[in-house]
Amino acid sequence: MARKPTDEDYIDVDDTYDANQDEDAGTGGYAWEEEYKRSWDILQEDSEGRLSSVVSQLQQQRKRRRLLKDTAIIQRGIIRHLFVIIDLSEAMNEKDLRPSRVELTLTYAQQFVIEFFDQNPISQLGIIATRDGIAEKLTELSGNPTDHIKALKTKKNTETSGEASLQNSLQLARASMLGVPSHGSKEVLLIFGSLTTCDPGDIHETIDLLKKEMVRVSIVGLAAEVQICRVLCESTKGSYGIVLNEAHYKDLLFEAVPPPAVLPNKNTSNLVTMGFPRRLVEDHATFCVCHSKLTVGGYICPKCKSKVCELPSDCDICGLTLVSSPHLARSYHHLFPVDNFDEIKINSEHGTHCFSCLTQFDKLETAAAKFSCPKCAQEFCAECDMFVHEVLHNCPGCWSVGKK
Repeated sequence: MARKPTDEDYIDVDDTYDANQDEDAGTGGYAWEEEYKRSWDILQEDSEGRLSSVVSQLQQQRKRRRLLKDTAIIQRGIIRHLFVIIDLSEAMNEKDLRPSRVELTLTYAQQFVIEFFDQNPISQLGIIATRDGIAEKLTELSGNPTDHIKALKTKKNTETSGEASLQNSLQLARASMLGVPSHGSKEVLLIFGSLTTCDPGDIHETIDLLKKEMVRVSIVGLAAEVQICRVLCESTKGSYGIVLNEAHYKDLLFEAVPPPAVLPNKNTSNLVTMGFPRRLVEDHATFCVCHSKLTVGGYICPKCKSKVCELPSDCDICGLTLVSSPHLARSYHHLFPVDNFDEIKINSEHGTHCFSCLTQFDKLETAAAKFSCPKCAQEFCAECDMFVHEVLHNCPGCWSVGKK
C-alpha cells in the first residue's frame, strides 16, 4: 500500500542551489561547467580593442608546440620511400570534420606533399586510394610534388564509394616498394576513416610480410580506434592516432614529415653511390628516359649519359641515384637538428632587440615572450624562432659565433 508523502520527502530547491553555489564559489563557476573548455575566455582584446594579434599569438603558440620535438642526435633514414594511402570509402562523406572528411583530407594531403618534399628533398612519395574493396595507385613513387598534387586535385581520383580494403592497400604498397634499395626506408601512411575493412584473405599474413620486409606503417584514424589498426602499427613500429578535431588532424598527419629513427635490426649501407648531374639546355627536344617524352632540357646522368627530367630520381638505365648538392644539404639538418629555444619573459633584463630581425621586443604585437638559444644565448622573437626551426634549420647566433 502506498503511503502518503510527507514534508520530509521534498527537497528545498533553493537550499540545494545555494549549497552548490557556495561549494563552487572558490573555483569561479559550477562543477558541471568545468567539464567544458570555454575557449572564448582566453581571448582578450589588446590596447586598441582588436583580437587579431591575440589570435595570431595563439596560432604561433600551437605551431611552436608542434615543433618542439626530441632533438637528440639519432640515426635517421633521410632517403625515404613513402606511400600515402587515402581511404575513399563512403565513411569519408561524414561531416564530423568540416566541411567533410574527404574534403579536409584532400586539402591536408596536398599540404602534406608540399611539406614532405620541403623537409625530405631526396625522398620519394606515392599515393594510393582504396574504395569499393580494391586499391588503386594514383601516383608512382617519385620526387615530383607537382604530379602528386595534380592527382589529388583530379575529381575522378577522389570520388568516394563502397568499402575500404586495408589488406589490398597494404599489398599494393608493399609490392611497389620491392625494388627499394637497402639504404632507403619503406614507410606507409594510412588515412583511415572507416570502421570496417573488406579484405580478400587473412590480413595477419600481410602484417607478417610487412614486418619481415621492415615496412613501417603509421595510421591516422578519423573515427574510433580499430583493433586491427592498433596491431598493425605496433607490429611494424609505426604510430597510431585518432583525430579529435581539425587542428589535431593536421598535427597527427604532419608528424610523419620528419624522418623516423632507423629500425634497430635494419642493415643500412655506410656509403651510398650518388651522382650529381649537370643541367642541360637543348635547342631541340629529345626523349627522356624517365617518361619517354620529348622535353627541352633536363639532367644528364654522369654514369650512362642518359637524360632525366627532374631531381632527385633514380636513373632508369644504370640505376644511379641522382641528386643535387642543395637537396643533400637540406636533408642533412634532420641528422643534427637545431636545439629547441628556451622561452624567456619579455620583461626580463636581457637584450632589447631580436638578434635576427633587429626588432625591438617591446614593439612586437604578437609576441608575449622571447626565445633564447641554449648554445649561443642569443635572443629571438617568436617569428624568427619559427623561421629558424622551420626554414633555416640553423641558428644565426651560433653561425656568427662560429665564423668569428
